[in-house]
Amino acid sequence: MHPATAAADPSDTADLASLRATARGDRDAFAALYRRQHARLARFLRRFTTRQELIDEVVNDALWVVWRKAADFRGDSRVSTWITGIAYRCMLKALRDGAPRQEMGEALLDAQQRAQAAAASVDTAPEAEQRNWVARGLLGLPDEQRMTLELAYFMGCSCEEIAQVMGCPVGTVKARMFHARVRLRSMLPALATPGQAVQG
Repeated sequence: MHPATAAADPSDTADLASLRATARGDRDAFAALYRRQHARLARFLRRFTTRQELIDEVVNDALWVVWRKAADFRGDSRVSTWITGIAYRCMLKALRDGAPRQEMGEALLDAQQRAQAAAASVDTAPEAEQRNWVARGLLGLPDEQRMTLELAYFMGCSCEEIAQVMGCPVGTVKARMFHARVRLRSMLPALATPGQAVQG
């Protein structure tokens, strides 16, 4: 997304103003930015882990990086995208010595269950079943492909924003999306059969 386009959104404008003031050492501006970003980052990080203490730790680590690196923001993306990228890298670092696939799998299922509960009043059985298939299918994807789809479809990020978050070229994002969709299409019919396991 072009910076001028991002600036048209009031929340993006407020984030940019707060970040620029933070770069000048304004603690009140940083506190305002922290309050606006905290809940959004926590929702994002729940796709990696269900452990609230780890989520809180990573949010704080990421926003500490924002405080120290605010002057490094070049305006190539929305401020929220830049901060999400920092949080993404902090979470991967936190999970590196553990079992990230297990963590992320449990978190995805937990997020899916919460989303289904929230939509239950307007849901039809086929729609709920389809979402369950997709959630199970996502668990069978390589981590980078799965995260790419989640950023696109659950977080609403563009390919350019996903590239910023994941620190890779836009072409790599598009390739991951293509291969993830192909793999999902091949897995979903098997997932419709009771007792079928997803192979990672």
